[in-house]
Amino acid sequence: MGQIRYPLPDLNGLPEDIKAKVMEVQDKAGFVPNVFLALARRPAEWRAFFAYHDALMTPETVGRTSGLSKGDREMIVTTTSAANHCLYCVVAHGAILRIYEKKPLVADQVATNYRKADITPRQRAMLDFAMKVCLRSDEIDDADFEALHAHGFSDEDAWDIAAITAFFGLSNRMASFSGMTPNPEFYLMGRIPKQK
Repeated sequence: MGQIRYPLPDLNGLPEDIKAKVMEVQDKAGFVPNVFLALARRPAEWRAFFAYHDALMTPETVGRTSGLSKGDREMIVTTTSAANHCLYCVVAHGAILRIYEKKPLVADQVATNYRKADITPRQRAMLDFAMKVCLRSDEIDDADFEALHAHGFSDEDAWDIAAITAFFGLSNRMASFSGMTPNPEFYLMGRIPKQK
């Protein structure tokens, strides 16, 4: 695996608001995802990045509802991140996708070829739209919206799909150029059902 080009900052040297958020994530996940430290080298950008991330990925935290499930959102990230060849985001968001969808194979399937994945026709339509935004956004037209509407998506849902795709296009490029590597924990998450 490649080497990260920018050393991760020391957690204790971070501004208090960022350190508190990182500790909250560590308490919940059991580890600190590398993206939280890698981006913290520039605190103002970290705050802007995670504010937009949270508005898109957990819209309820900003008082907004969405027609996309948590699994749908992670499926968009995993699929488009694969198209952008972003190892970090495919591995990290693939892990979260497996957990939300309770399907240990789905992340590998959508990252390789979502058209052959074990997903619903609705999710396939969502990913068709996301991939067009990812690769050819200048070609989006009314027919693309109509294809979404046929599966019950609203124009607001289309905005969410596009915004998630575009935001993670930024994230993919930052992770790739900087040599950000996925935490080893992500590789195993959601692959084997938890024992009850």
